Amino acid sequence: MRVLVTGNKGYIGTVLLEMLLRKSYEVIGYDTDYYKHCDLYECAKPTKQITKDIRDVSSRDLDGVDAVIHLAGLSNDPLGELVPELTDIVNYRASAEFARLAKDAGIKRFVYASSQSMYVISNEDVELDEDDSEKNPITAYARAKWLVEKELKELGDNNFVTVCMRPSTVFGVSPRLRCDIVFNNLVACAYTTGKIEIKSDGTPWRPVVHVRDVSNAFIAAIEAPSGLVAGRSFNIGIPDGNYTVRDLAEAAQRAVPGSSLVFTGEHGSDSRTYRVSFARILNTLKDYYKPEWDLDRGGMELVQFFKKINFTENQFRGRSCNRLQQIKYLLASEDINKDLRWSNKSGQ
Repeated sequence: MRVLVTGNKGYIGTVLLEMLLRKSYEVIGYDTDYYKHCDLYECAKPTKQITKDIRDVSSRDLDGVDAVIHLAGLSNDPLGELVPELTDIVNYRASAEFARLAKDAGIKRFVYASSQSMYVISNEDVELDEDDSEKNPITAYARAKWLVEKELKELGDNNFVTVCMRPSTVFGVSPRLRCDIVFNNLVACAYTTGKIEIKSDGTPWRPVVHVRDVSNAFIAAIEAPSGLVAGRSFNIGIPDGNYTVRDLAEAAQRAVPGSSLVFTGEHGSDSRTYRVSFARILNTLKDYYKPEWDLDRGGMELVQFFKKINFTENQFRGRSCNRLQQIKYLLASEDINKDLRWSNKSGQ
């Protein structure tokens, strides 16, 4: 099977690509490569690489493709709020047009990387599910994800199977590691500074999942029979995959023995709290999705990786591991223009 993976040079995409290749898929990568100088180790190479903006995808790019895994976009809420209008254009309008082109090209399956950020805040007794829980996307990033999901539901049919995957916040080692996401941030901070400082009271809930489990979920979405996945959304996580910020901080401290942990409480109880149900993916796709990573194993993996590459506090806090910083750097250096397109100066 020939699979086109957009965003194959991102945090998740670099791991997913390597796993697809190990399973003998033919993989076409599609990425504008904002993070091309952010590698912590060498990325796997796809069968073919297309270096283009998702706004510029053409039917020719889709020749011979059997399935699409669409990861590309402006990642996370802070980056999405940098220029909200562009987030709408890139993450929503370009993604919807890409899906229409894929359908017209005869592609059989379209798997979309959505987000749990579209959910409303939940109380401690309720786990949010894919269909019945209220959606209230308040950021440009979350709104775009929800709008694309609705478009895909309309486009899907027996010949064009659409699947929407909603990952929990991801953690774990990748060639293009991110330290601007919660558990990676906590472990990296503990490792490079010897301390973890939590400014909330530690009570907010955060579902998290390892990058390899997320990648396995995307692969499950292209391998499972269409009757199990067509037109459906799936929260990606693990059994008991909801943790408080305190749980995450204590797991980071276990990964880095001797690090100090302080809850300052200066921000009080963070209102951004939600628990998510993973019953659908764990039951419906149980023969295809088998998560293997918990917090402690992931924390140990991160620490071993940091030791191997002599990871420093400068790297932890620098632009190579923080997406918004990298985009701001490319804007300031005029490598990309205000529309987040590569400039002539960049030589891209």
